[in-house]
Amino acid sequence: MGQHSNARFLDRGTAPHILTLILLAGLAALAMNIFLPSLPGMTAYFETDYRLMQLSVALYLAVNAVLQLVVGPISDRWGRRPVILWGTALFLLATLGCVLAGNIYVFLTFRMMQATIVVAMVLSRAIVRDMVPEAQAASMIGYVTMGMAVVPMIGPAIGGMLDAAFGWQSNFWLLLVLGALVFWLTWADLGETAPLSGRTMGQQFKEYPQLFASPRFWGYALASGLSSGSFFAYLGGAPFVGDRVFGLPPELLGIYFGAPAIGYFIGNFLSGRFSVRIGINRMVYWGTLINAIGIAFNLALFYAGLGTALSFFGLMTFMGLGNGMTIPNATAGALSVRPHLAGTASGLAGALMIGLGAALSALAGAMLTPQTGAFPLLWIMLSTGVLAILAIIMVMRRERRLAGGEAT
Repeated sequence: MGQHSNARFLDRGTAPHILTLILLAGLAALAMNIFLPSLPGMTAYFETDYRLMQLSVALYLAVNAVLQLVVGPISDRWGRRPVILWGTALFLLATLGCVLAGNIYVFLTFRMMQATIVVAMVLSRAIVRDMVPEAQAASMIGYVTMGMAVVPMIGPAIGGMLDAAFGWQSNFWLLLVLGALVFWLTWADLGETAPLSGRTMGQQFKEYPQLFASPRFWGYALASGLSSGSFFAYLGGAPFVGDRVFGLPPELLGIYFGAPAIGYFIGNFLSGRFSVRIGINRMVYWGTLINAIGIAFNLALFYAGLGTALSFFGLMTFMGLGNGMTIPNATAGALSVRPHLAGTASGLAGALMIGLGAALSALAGAMLTPQTGAFPLLWIMLSTGVLAILAIIMVMRRERRLAGGEAT
């Protein structure tokens, strides 16, 4: 497609405006967490157990992970525009189903369907790569990523206030309205940007084994997936901790819940500012250290009997900071191992990250009880954080042993 300068707003004959891409990615991020402060209330509404209600996070992430494996190849084959429009339309139908669900099982079914909005998150970044040269792509993707950081920061706070005023269904009504607006904007503004590959789906999936044999790819992907695993465990367990351990009302829980997003925003800024100068491996290493140290300190406060709601959520800012440094750099590393397979690597790494997140989110929900307090959640988060450090150390040692002509 043409360059970014050729884009005309609300002209679907040209590349989309950057605002459209930011809103697409932002809607996908909002759908993940706006309703989390409502989970305890939804548990009572559906007369179910929190472990089952919490699957609304884990199952959503699991479907999200599977879709990430296929969205890229499908859009390469059929185009970005139709895939985003169909994915957003299915999201709208699923969101309406969530609002009208009469029992937990119907709700969970539609909640899994909501994961189709992942097309907006994945393909908004792919569209940037279609539109502009490589040197400009990093800057534009940075704007999209910043938008994805801001939305989770304010989403739970908005969700908590809506829940307090109108009940949990209001969160999904808001998603429905915003989703409809974004669908219209996409229809009006998003022109096709992909040079269609012409390859069959089978031909594209045959590229995956080349990455499976690369230790460096797995090291980067695991560093990103395990470090972000701390955050996904937090998504699954923090609403329970806030409600059952600290007795926070939904509106206050929503405000506290956004603490990691503040750190993530700062971490993204640091990545954009210093990654070239410091190098991606060192940025990932320091990011994983900051993540693990922040969680370890949080856990130590609880063992000392000093843990409070403010310390629990406030120290999660360091988790966000570490992830903001780790994820962009580890992702760039994973894509650089086999440059001609960057799209395939992006799908695999993304699926691994979200898949691990789904498992850890479910584990956190299963292990937490009023008697255990926050301890199981913090131990899960610390364990994944330490494993992320080991993963990037593996990459750094591997690179030191590489001969000049080796590529992995």
